[in-house]
This record gives sequence, structure tokens and C-alpha cells, in this order.
Amino acid sequence: MKILLVRLRQIGDVVFTTPAIRGLRHRFPEAHLSYVVEPAAAPVVETNTALDQVIVAPRGRGFRGLRRDIALGGRLRRERFDIAIDFHGGPRASLLTWLSRAPVRIGYDVAGRRWMYTNIVDRPRDLRARHSVENQWDLLGPLGIARPSPEAFPVEMAPRPDVTERLAARLAMAGVSADDRLVIIHVSAGNPFRRWPVDSFAAVAAGLVTRHRKIRVIVTSGPSEHEAAGQVIAHARQSLQADTRSRVLDCGDFSLTELRALVDRASLYIGGDSGPMHIAATSHVPMISLYGPTLPARSAPWRAAGWPSVAVEVRGLECRPCDQRVCAPGDFRCLLRIEPQAVLDAAERLAKGDNEHSGFGI
Repeated sequence: MKILLVRLRQIGDVVFTTPAIRGLRHRFPEAHLSYVVEPAAAPVVETNTALDQVIVAPRGRGFRGLRRDIALGGRLRRERFDIAIDFHGGPRASLLTWLSRAPVRIGYDVAGRRWMYTNIVDRPRDLRARHSVENQWDLLGPLGIARPSPEAFPVEMAPRPDVTERLAARLAMAGVSADDRLVIIHVSAGNPFRRWPVDSFAAVAAGLVTRHRKIRVIVTSGPSEHEAAGQVIAHARQSLQADTRSRVLDCGDFSLTELRALVDRASLYIGGDSGPMHIAATSHVPMISLYGPTLPARSAPWRAAGWPSVAVEVRGLECRPCDQRVCAPGDFRCLLRIEPQAVLDAAERLAKGDNEHSGFGI
């Protein structure tokens, strides 16, 4: 049996499909599993041992992009897949699923595209307090696969040994010793609705360094937030005593594979609801996640309960959650009302917790 999986676009959304990948492998141990993904999120699945093939499909524009997709569709058709599952539901993903001509094509009930599938799965339009992993897993229902659990099917992204080795050398050059406790603060998010202020991140970085002498903070970001990361480092250092400023490190950019290796070395990860947060969730690092317009019920780290994570959010707002197109109150209160002290308090709770897996030793 040959099964095609299609999930385009966002990094976090691809992470959310990894439990389903493992579930398919468990249900069909002899099947050949192929996954179509765009370049930005390809590192998430390239090391997945449940997959036999990863097909990277660059996104094109206009007629040239359409012609490229039709050619890819022809390639998929020649591979003669028995089942195709569209985890995305967007125009491009549904087209590729349809072009595969797999006898069984499973997709969401999306207006204007439901005809492309042989098996249609309902997808309510409202923002339900239900985890995105479960929403993706709904597409396995027609194949008779039972409901998932974080313990049995956590999110996955295996670190690459060569990257881990290079990262260790890079940290050593930055002056990080084996006794240091690394805290990763990730300042990026996919849109302005999920960006916590630079000064708030800086206050957390400085607060951690001031409170705990073994902590060193590494600030990371996506390509579009490189300047913001530099500002966080600069502002944090300005508020510290001269002898502690070097403990807020400037290590440059990290690719997704490097970030995955870095979280294995870290004692704590702090960041907003973004793709890198879900990359961190594939490890056992303790996590503090900041939620603005989104809900932990939809996107909390999907992993065994033994690996600790804390959600920091502003509750009781009628406008939350939202579709992140327009801020109804106009002041982004769901995120901007999160105080740095709340994050520092969460870090203290993790540090003092009795969970044997916390790893946040100070």
C-alpha cells in the first residue's frame, strides 16, 4: 500500500501532523508513506523515521507556479498512491491531492473543493477549544484509526546528530560550559497578533540572569524578527550589572534543525505560540508558552504530561480567541496585558517543582 500525505505552509501545522504520521505507520506497518511539504517546514519531517519519502514542493507564483504544480501532480499520479490525505485543505494542497488520482482521497469539507475528495471529513468553522493535533487526526477516521493521546503519539522531530555536534562546538566557542543552564527566549511569531513586546522579553531575560547565577540566556528569532532579537539582547544587557551582561548571549541565527538541537541542550524554553514553540515541544525541555489570541486548548505542547509546560495567558476576554485578522478592541490586550513578572513567576514554579523531568536545575 502507498499513502500520500499533503501538508503545506506553516511550520507548526506540519508539527501537528507528526502524531498522525506515527499513527498511520502503526496502523499500516508495511505501507510506503510519502509526505509533500514546502521548503520552510521540510526539516520537521525530513528525519521522521515513519516516512519513506519526503517530497519538497517549492511554492511558485502565477502561471509558472501552476505549471510546476501540475507537473508535480503528474509525478504523484505516476507513483500510483492508494490513499491520499490532505491535511491542509488549501487550494494548492487540494489540487495536488486530486491530481494524485489516488482511489481514496481524504480531505476536509471545504466549500468549492469537496469534490476533489472521495472521503470528506467535517471541519467546523468556529474556533473550538480542541487541540489542532486532534483536528488533523480527524482525517484518519475513515481509515479506522482510534483517537490519539500525547503519551502514545507525541509530536516528533528527531534531532540530527551532525547538527547536535556542530551546535556543541558553537556553544563552547560562546563560552557556555557544561554547568551552565541555558534558557532559550524566542521572540518571533507568525503575525503581529502573537508578538510580545521587546521590552517584556528583555525584562524576562534580565530577571532570569539576575536571579540565577548559573543561567545563560540565548535569544532566538525567525528571519523577520532578527532586529527584534538584537533589541531584546541590547535592552536586557543595559539593565544588568557589568559583570552579568555577558550571560545574555548573542549567538546569531539558528535554523530549524539547529533550534531542535539547541532545545535538547536547554533547561527552559520561553516563547509565544509559534512554529518554533512546537519544534521545542518535540523535545523534553520545560516550556513557558505565551498565548494571546490563541488558546492552549488548541495549541499547547502535545507531549506526555511528564514533560512540564506552563501556559501564560490573559483570561476572561470576550474577544479571545479570534481569527487574527482584526483586533476588535484595537489594543492587542490579549497579549500586551501579559506582564514579564508572570513569566518569571512561571519559571520559578518550574524550577521549584517536584517533577523529576523538569530539568530546570538552578
